[in-house]
Amino acid sequence: MVKVISLSNEAYEKLKAIKNEKSFSEVVVELVNCKKKDKKAFMKFAGIFKNDDEWYKNMKEIIKNRKNIKMRGVKF
Repeated sequence: MVKVISLSNEAYEKLKAIKNEKSFSEVVVELVNCKKKDKKAFMKFAGIFKNDDEWYKNMKEIIKNRKNIKMRGVKF
């Protein structure tokens, strides 16, 4: 089944630029699948440091050190 959609000129030009020999439908499907894979890959790491005491200790140290940083003056 075919569906008609409207795109802005900018969106059309960007799709056209990356499609090469593919159809617009193939490009859209690839882009959507790519986004889903990226999201799944990212979500794999959600909560990974949840019970990691060493990570929390390191983060506290980093935050403490950042608070002690002195900024240099900039002359224009």
